[in-house]
Amino acid sequence: MRFVIVTGLSGAGKTQAMRSLEDIGYFCVDNLPPTLIPKFAEACFQTGGKIDKIALVMDIRGGMFFDALFESLKHLESQEYEYEILYLDASNEVLIKRYKESRRKHPLAPEGRVLQGIELERSKLNELRNRATNIIDTTKLSIWDLRQKITEIYGEEGQVEVELMITVLSFGFKYGIPVDSDLVFDVRFIPNPFYIHELKQYSGNDEPVKEYVLKHEVTTKFIDKLDDMFTFLIPNYIKEGKRQLIISIGCTGGRHRSVAISNAIYERLKAKGHKVTIEHRDIHEDINRGGMKL
Repeated sequence: MRFVIVTGLSGAGKTQAMRSLEDIGYFCVDNLPPTLIPKFAEACFQTGGKIDKIALVMDIRGGMFFDALFESLKHLESQEYEYEILYLDASNEVLIKRYKESRRKHPLAPEGRVLQGIELERSKLNELRNRATNIIDTTKLSIWDLRQKITEIYGEEGQVEVELMITVLSFGFKYGIPVDSDLVFDVRFIPNPFYIHELKQYSGNDEPVKEYVLKHEVTTKFIDKLDDMFTFLIPNYIKEGKRQLIISIGCTGGRHRSVAISNAIYERLKAKGHKVTIEHRDIHEDINRGGMKL
């Protein structure tokens, strides 16, 4: 049985996550009081496999009952019931924007500023976030993107072997490190095509920039060393039971070096038979914010 507890910040996408889980066959319960988790789990585990995929959405809406969550998790562990925690996160700025668009009040700041409620909620959920099996940062995700991630992590039925989903993610440090990163690598030591006039307009997806970045010996040595590291790490992650690995590659703006190197790493992992996807989070940010002047 796969028993998933969905939690995270208010406004980070738990409702959409629950709908996605329902669409792939999970029996979902929203906002069950934590004190009822042990009895609910016992009933589900005694169905003889008739219910084999369950998701419980737990969040701060439970008020005083939410504080009992850790005691309930401890009970599950004592009964050797296996469970996973999916934690939904997002930046303060995006959460505030979502609250303003929906015109809803934050559950921890019904009469105050939304930001105060978000910060208090982060503090209350910090321990739970640290215990999460999977963390999804929805800051830059559309509803479709979130559904795709949910499907990638939880969508395959009848899976016995633990399958590791790998995401290679390029980003720009000036726009912040992706909060759901497992491994972060800084490639700002590599020569920057941004300062070459004929290359500036391109991205790491384009052949001129790709050729420039990858022609340097320091780049090829770096990629080879990463390849060796991943060859060692990935089997151990799988052995430990990890289901999602996010490898974040960052340069200054997330448009040139990090994109070219992420693509190279993606191709190597794919060639080895790993289930891997590629994302370029900030590839258009400089252009969208008017930072690219050609």
